[in-house]
Amino acid sequence: MTEINRILDQMDRAYSGEAWHGPAMRQLLDGLLAEDASKHVVKGTHSIWELVNHVAAWKFIVARRLGGEKPEVTPEMDWPPVWEASEFEWKRSLENLTESHKRVRSAVEKLRNEQLDEIMGKKMGSRYAMLHGLIQHDLYHAGQIAILKKAL
Repeated sequence: MTEINRILDQMDRAYSGEAWHGPAMRQLLDGLLAEDASKHVVKGTHSIWELVNHVAAWKFIVARRLGGEKPEVTPEMDWPPVWEASEFEWKRSLENLTESHKRVRSAVEKLRNEQLDEIMGKKMGSRYAMLHGLIQHDLYHAGQIAILKKAL
């Protein structure tokens, strides 16, 4: 198995299942209603919905960086707001999360193993570090979502 395939495997496990640690991101979100996703159940924390938008945003950002772009990440880009807490908008956020995963996955599939060591920038380090960082980011926020769901 190539290193690219190992990274894709870990991305998929964190996102959609068969993760060693427990439920993957999509499993945690299945059946969650907009009302619950929008609640700030623990004072001073983000809602599940805000976390979903944030995770999707960073998948898109990393996909763009892998494509050679250098997007300037604004606060609104980093933490996209929830403008309207409706079932329709929640479904759109979940679809956006799925699309972001597909897009970053597609960008990774186009890489060659020898490109993983190339430096992407001072803050992001190598492609390898950036991709593993993205996986860690997904898992970190999935853990937050799991705790917030229990707090509901």
